[in-house]
Amino acid sequence: MAHDPPQTASKGSSGRPVFVTSNRNKLREVEGMLGLALDAASPDVPEVQSLDFSTVALAKVRAARKALGDPPVPVFVDDSGLVVEAWNGFPGALTKWLLGSVGTEGLLAMLRGFPDRSARAVCVVAVSDARGETQAFKGEVRGKITTEPRGKEGFGYDPVFRPDGSDLTYAELGDEKHRLSHRAVAFQSFKGWLEGRAKGRERDV
Repeated sequence: MAHDPPQTASKGSSGRPVFVTSNRNKLREVEGMLGLALDAASPDVPEVQSLDFSTVALAKVRAARKALGDPPVPVFVDDSGLVVEAWNGFPGALTKWLLGSVGTEGLLAMLRGFPDRSARAVCVVAVSDARGETQAFKGEVRGKITTEPRGKEGFGYDPVFRPDGSDLTYAELGDEKHRLSHRAVAFQSFKGWLEGRAKGRERDV
């Protein structure tokens, strides 16, 4: 029985890691964090419904590797969102769904009446190497949800999340956000993993 070729069967032929995203701005941001060029792919894979970031990211990267035809390079995804302490872990990995449904204004409206506005911005990078083995790298920044959106930069919940130790929201921090954010923390750990693999290959030569 014939099968259609994977959506991006050529991905990995360049030898570059494959970042599973359709967001070109995110691709450029992550290339800057890692300091290397990446291939991007956006295969149609099911999304696990869970509040837990690692559960969602690991399931997605396994499905993405399979959908891409098992390329001989690392395939990785990231999943990020907000954990609102007053909501016992919600929205978690469902943050994108929540913001798509009600927007940041809706999020703020839902939080009215809650005296505790503490939250954590969380990012998990999940990678599947050429052998199909998986790992997850987590970054987390504590902060507060503001009472109104502030700032014009960034995306998603950036205008309403103010990290502890700063008077500015992510959307007001400019380039400083890329150094301090939960995504930066997670990708720094992932970068160390990539560099360790590269050094291992050099020793084997």
